[in-house]
Amino acid sequence: MAMPKLADTPVQAPRMDLFAASPDSYQAMLTFLVAAGTGLDPGIAALVKVRASVMNGCGFCTKLHESLAQSMGETEERLSALPGWAVASLFTPRECAALALTEAVTILGNGGVPDEVYDRAAQEFDEAELAQLIWTIAAINALNRASIAAGMPSVS
Repeated sequence: MAMPKLADTPVQAPRMDLFAASPDSYQAMLTFLVAAGTGLDPGIAALVKVRASVMNGCGFCTKLHESLAQSMGETEERLSALPGWAVASLFTPRECAALALTEAVTILGNGGVPDEVYDRAAQEFDEAELAQLIWTIAAINALNRASIAAGMPSVS
């Protein structure tokens, strides 16, 4: 599978405090993100959130989710290897299936998610887990896009 080009988002000053300007919507999105991952292995959910955030060029979400992943025991080595997960030997077949689906959904084109990517994930996850994985990918992509549109700064 070819590596997708990472988003090239320029650094900019914050346009607005998205969270303060619309706290109810922000809370609803956070609730969606948490609910989406219910029943999904937290480590896999963390990898998915970091990978999608990196692909989308969302520095705010990338740093936030890298930090959360590390607090759950994820290693710097594996987080650094995420862009090349497909050729790294650091990830399990289940994690690779989740990451492949993450990439396919994040760069969703006219052809949709390729059957081979979906089938690979369906072999690794039962139907309920697969649904949670798809919702987690959708939720982090929505948050990435909102954060980027608002010009949210990277967190330290």
